Amino acid sequence: MPEVRVIEIHENIFADNERTAQQVRKYCSDNKTFFLNVMSAPGSGKTTMLVELINRLKDTCSIFEMDVDICSTLDAKRVADLTGVPSLQIHNGGLCHIDADMMQRALQQVDLSGIDLLILENIGNLVCPAEFDTGAMKNIMLLSVPEGHDKPLKYPLMFQVADLIVVNKIDTMAYFDFDVNQFKKNLQTVNPNAEVISISAKTGEGMEKLVRWVENEIQKVKK
Repeated sequence: MPEVRVIEIHENIFADNERTAQQVRKYCSDNKTFFLNVMSAPGSGKTTMLVELINRLKDTCSIFEMDVDICSTLDAKRVADLTGVPSLQIHNGGLCHIDADMMQRALQQVDLSGIDLLILENIGNLVCPAEFDTGAMKNIMLLSVPEGHDKPLKYPLMFQVADLIVVNKIDTMAYFDFDVNQFKKNLQTVNPNAEVISISAKTGEGMEKLVRWVENEIQKVKK
């Protein structure tokens, strides 16, 4: 009878990524740069929200933006064209995520000295990006009204790793079966500590509250 060997692994398979993520966080902290990771499903309005957010912040702080996609430079070019801030496109080789090592290599192309806010627009996906720590200081998860109020139950990890949930496209609330109270109950079951801000990136409703949240986080890094 063939021998069965057992190998015990006591280290988290993501340990290397977590170590690199800590290095990225320290690098940003040493430069007093607030690193914000923005995640969501495709079509939730990440780029539209970021354009609106950046335009409201750019006169009072220095910003650098990065976009992750499988191919094309559409989002990075759109951000740069509509805001005037520098933007870098990251192609992740067809993967469904970006990890800390990719982020560390991308940062080799950026001089963070004097940058107050570094924004990463993560690839549109509700699963893989949540599994990999990028080294960001805070994670935002953007949920659009048309996606429905049940998403925290269907994709719990994405909501668990988020510090702030931004509910976007509230201007479409009358046209979709989105129950705000039920959404908050669903979120409570997976992440009772997450903050929630409701906005319409298209109309600007609620954006000031999001701006204040980001400004407050920037100031924490500056202290």
